[in-house]
Amino acid sequence: MDLGISGKRAIVCASSKGLGRACAMALAEAGCEVVVNGRDRESVAATAREIAAATGATIIPVVADVGTPEGRAALLGACPSPDILVNNNAGPPTKDFRQLSHADMVKGVEGNMITPIELIQAVIDGMIERRFGRIVNITSSSVKSPLPMLDLSSGARAGLTAFISGVARQVAPHNVTINSIQPGAFLTDRLRYIAAQAARTRNVSLERQLEDRVLTIPAGRLGDPREFGQLCAYLASAQAGYITAQNLLIDGGAVQAAF
Repeated sequence: MDLGISGKRAIVCASSKGLGRACAMALAEAGCEVVVNGRDRESVAATAREIAAATGATIIPVVADVGTPEGRAALLGACPSPDILVNNNAGPPTKDFRQLSHADMVKGVEGNMITPIELIQAVIDGMIERRFGRIVNITSSSVKSPLPMLDLSSGARAGLTAFISGVARQVAPHNVTINSIQPGAFLTDRLRYIAAQAARTRNVSLERQLEDRVLTIPAGRLGDPREFGQLCAYLASAQAGYITAQNLLIDGGAVQAAF
């Protein structure tokens, strides 16, 4: 399917690895010019080269921490007028809620709620003026079904979800959409990190921990990041203009809910 976004400019935050990288790849395949971003210079450069080689798209690498004002300024400096913004950032470390300090909580909210909101504030008026904008926030299935040790991550992302619900409806008349994707268990470095911590707590191997996680997923497997990237690209497409203020769960059926 031609997504109708060839030539559009996209910023994909935290996209040197994992789900962000998958989104950057899918948007590049659709013909977008893509800013890829991460904190590690070698990873960002390698990702930019690989996506450019695979797709022929223009890929702009930006080494920066999106969770800082300087990092956000660097992204916007590389692409001042994006048509597509994919908000993504690493979640806070897993920790029992009793052990969360005030500083931990402030950092978690800044990274996973305030950062995407400030980027949206920076780009939304340009999208409205051009009468095209697609914003996709990568949150988590834990917004719907909280997971132990991820309380701060779940809370911050739930705050973003509630904040954006009204904003998306304000800008919808201008062909600007804002949606969130709520990933479940995808085979990424982040999943391996969380699984390794759980494995140590349970005194089992990482392989056993991942196998046990799969048993909780009706699809019977972990997600492939490429599947996630393709969903993101569709939400960014011209055809998705009637989808807004939605939270799309992609988790292989793991969350047990009818609505």
